[in-house]
Amino acid sequence: MTHPRSELVTAPGFAADVATLFKARIAVFVFVAALVGGLVAPATDFTLARVLEAAAWVTVSAAAASAFNQVLERDTDRLMQRTRNRPVAAGRMAPRDVLLVASLLAVAAVLGLSVRFGLVSGLLTLGTLFAYVAVYTPLKRHSTLNTLVGAVPGAAPPLLGYAAIAGSVDGWALILFAIVFVWQFPHFMAIAWLYREDYTRGGLRMLASESDGERMAARSAFMHGLVLLPVCMLPSLRGDAGLLFTVSALVLSVLYLAAAARFAVRPERSSARLLLYTSLVHLPLVLVAVVLDPRTGALARLGWTGLSRT
Repeated sequence: MTHPRSELVTAPGFAADVATLFKARIAVFVFVAALVGGLVAPATDFTLARVLEAAAWVTVSAAAASAFNQVLERDTDRLMQRTRNRPVAAGRMAPRDVLLVASLLAVAAVLGLSVRFGLVSGLLTLGTLFAYVAVYTPLKRHSTLNTLVGAVPGAAPPLLGYAAIAGSVDGWALILFAIVFVWQFPHFMAIAWLYREDYTRGGLRMLASESDGERMAARSAFMHGLVLLPVCMLPSLRGDAGLLFTVSALVLSVLYLAAAARFAVRPERSSARLLLYTSLVHLPLVLVAVVLDPRTGALARLGWTGLSRT
């Protein structure tokens, strides 16, 4: 007896579904970004264990946000090729169960940060969750401004990590927030362009899916690439970073801008993919440069006591 091809497709295992529900790859970025924020935060009682714990709580909050998002967008996800096999959309996980888990994770993250690191980090995390779940997610159905709104919680992880350790928001917290905030626009414009037809099927309002939106998205990517260049130089201008970060961030940002420029001139699949791949290299390496630069003191805090601020 033969079966239709669709019936022969094996559903992902439970572990794969959990990874999809919590967006594991994004969770890894959140953890690293929060860790970097914590490593450059001033604190009299600094320990690596506390930074790791703070980054873990921030990551738990991001996992909760992802789960909430997939419950709220399950109907939309079913209409899009790239999301229709998500566990809630595909019916492998019950919305009620996922809402319960997401709520428990959100409460645990907010309370964990508030009790262990102070009310500032807890309230900021609560605000980030609210912005992502209650503002950004529903706005995607109504306005292309969702990209701007979503970039705020998207840029929060390093700020949250910093706030947990320092108990305040200043200096590197604001700089890292600004870098990640601006970085997201070329990155997401490339994604929105590549999946513009999928977003249209799902009824989501993305710039690339609007009338003449393909070129507008490409131009937006280039303009934000231009803005990112001076933003990445802020630590150097403030004296918070040395030569290693300055050269690394400058070279990486110029390459990112070049990819965005190519996309703006020739908005096509190959240039959009190049911009997307370049974005995935740019931000992790900029964060690595923050840690490696002696002036930030991050390496010394990781145990490399021979290196200190210059």
